[in-house]
Amino acid sequence: MAYIPNPLDIGLSGGRTGILVLHGFTGSPESVRPWVEGFHEAGFTVLSPALPGHGTQWEELNQTTWSDWYERVEEAFLELKSQCDRVFVAGFSVGGALALRLAQIRGSEMEGLLLCNASIFDDRKALWLLPLVKRFLSSTKNGAMDVNKPTDRRHSYTRMPLRALDSLRGLWKIVEENLYFVDVPLMVSYSINDHVVHPINSETIIENVYSANIREIIFEKSFHNVAWDYDSDFLVAESVQFIFDVLTGEIDDDEEVDERDLINAEFDSIVSTLNLNQATDTTYLDELDKISHFEEPKPKTSSLSQASKFSLAAIIASGIYVLIEGFNGGDPFNMGGWPAVALFFGGVVSFIWRTSQKRSDADDGDDGAVI
Repeated sequence: MAYIPNPLDIGLSGGRTGILVLHGFTGSPESVRPWVEGFHEAGFTVLSPALPGHGTQWEELNQTTWSDWYERVEEAFLELKSQCDRVFVAGFSVGGALALRLAQIRGSEMEGLLLCNASIFDDRKALWLLPLVKRFLSSTKNGAMDVNKPTDRRHSYTRMPLRALDSLRGLWKIVEENLYFVDVPLMVSYSINDHVVHPINSETIIENVYSANIREIIFEKSFHNVAWDYDSDFLVAESVQFIFDVLTGEIDDDEEVDERDLINAEFDSIVSTLNLNQATDTTYLDELDKISHFEEPKPKTSSLSQASKFSLAAIIASGIYVLIEGFNGGDPFNMGGWPAVALFFGGVVSFIWRTSQKRSDADDGDDGAVI
């Protein structure tokens, strides 16, 4: 028995422009129905697929991963493309993350992207424990519907499947890391009073995608599920207007100068001043050499002072004497072993002191730079 109503795909035939609408985590196409119907009333063909594990029972969602959800999204996208000349993709909440992933892979095949309270990360520290907790606990209680408008409808599971939630973190990670692959015309809409997905998700998307055309829409009267809240008509109107603007050329990537064009123009300007023609007498490296000539520093050879040489000689002589006495068992100078030992240690101490004194003098007078 399904916990939520109307869990099946929604498919509405219309014109030759198609809109793929993706629902959120633990929800179903019913959660975005007003958005879907608004697109259809504007004359578009619309498809909103039920993602695997959604719209049935939360236990089934725990048996799926984000790869399963994305596979269904891509399948629905190709199905819609086979029916339509031009296709847009719209995503709500985690459906927004899936829409972004589709744009990262198949962006050249779509006309534009529409996001509503898209979710691409959740920095709550409790989620760090999911890899461990999911082994002992399969679900937790899911919160109430985050809708400001009074309603008795529910479009998501009453339980939060923890294994599926942990898999969702993998989707968030790959989507956020690859936002720069998204370069299609983009509408980012979000609620400033969303209690499920923080608005900073939408801000992060806007700041990191490569799209030259981004339309930002803010909802002030609605919470998370805008499609069923006070701003539902506003969401539909702005979405339809965005699509018409793209279709009619009001939004055109070719007419916009984005940051990439500025970078390329600056690079071309720099290169044009350099001589890269190998047929001339000078080369690019020659010209660089005229600008800045680097002279490799030559290390100074160290020299021992007279006192250090005497110390080193004393160490060597006393060492030889001790070896002779040890191997031969005799005392060639009849002095015993203690003078040699004293001479050896005295030479070592003297040599170390003389050497360290010389290094100290060098450090005080030279900072190591060669001008």
